[in-house]
Amino acid sequence: MNRVVALSVVCTTLLVAAAPARAQFQPRPMGDPTVGESYHIEASAGLWFSNTDLTVTSSGSGALSGLTGTSINAQTDLGMPPTKTFPSLSLVLRPAKSHKFRLNYVPLSFDGTKTITRDINFNGQKYTFGLPVNSTLDWTLLRLGYEYDFLRHDDWFAGFILEAKYTDVQVNLSTPGPPSIVEFDRARAPIPAIGFNGRYYVLPNIAVTGEVTAFKLPTVQGKYSGHYVDVDIYGTYNLLEYVGVQAGFRTMDFGFLAKDDSAAFTVKGLYIAAVVRY
Repeated sequence: MNRVVALSVVCTTLLVAAAPARAQFQPRPMGDPTVGESYHIEASAGLWFSNTDLTVTSSGSGALSGLTGTSINAQTDLGMPPTKTFPSLSLVLRPAKSHKFRLNYVPLSFDGTKTITRDINFNGQKYTFGLPVNSTLDWTLLRLGYEYDFLRHDDWFAGFILEAKYTDVQVNLSTPGPPSIVEFDRARAPIPAIGFNGRYYVLPNIAVTGEVTAFKLPTVQGKYSGHYVDVDIYGTYNLLEYVGVQAGFRTMDFGFLAKDDSAAFTVKGLYIAAVVRY
């Protein structure tokens, strides 16, 4: 009888201990999102190791009109570095599984000093051969967009993107003098774009994502045109559900023609970023 009572006590104790343990072990049910896809807010901050090729043309206006602008390359003519590292910030608001509101901000800034090796006409002023020129170029990129993932699966999705790319470019040229010559030109415009993106989880916590957005304005009366192409391919390793790291390659090609002014900018390179979600 004592053995029966003791065995009953042991069995009861094991059952009581097993109940909380089973409650703690909750296997991921079928249909749950993979690691990194359960969030409403996602923010990332990173560094973009870019290679650039920048060319601008600015003719004079007003009292300085009449002098056709020279096509100026920021690297070869002004001595700006072709490679530079820039910060990149992104924010995604996800009110529902297939709907995302996106923001991306990248401030690009260059400066150079060089004794020019040819005559340059910029914004109605002439910078002659042998003149030392100090220059700066500031290019602010702000992307505001909406993404709808029209196809979704446990380990992949595909969607389309509608966005506005706000571009603000300012170029400054100056000479030490005397006499000092100081000129600047600035172009600002919101540019609409449309594109597609997709993501595939090669492992439950490792994803590969690719996206492209673009816009093209055909040449109008030989005076106005523009294009914008942005391609981004990156991998994400999710350490936890709400923390991850990214590494990728991004390239942007932007150009416009506005009467006698024009620009052609290409920026591309590798980047790394940290990601947090809530």
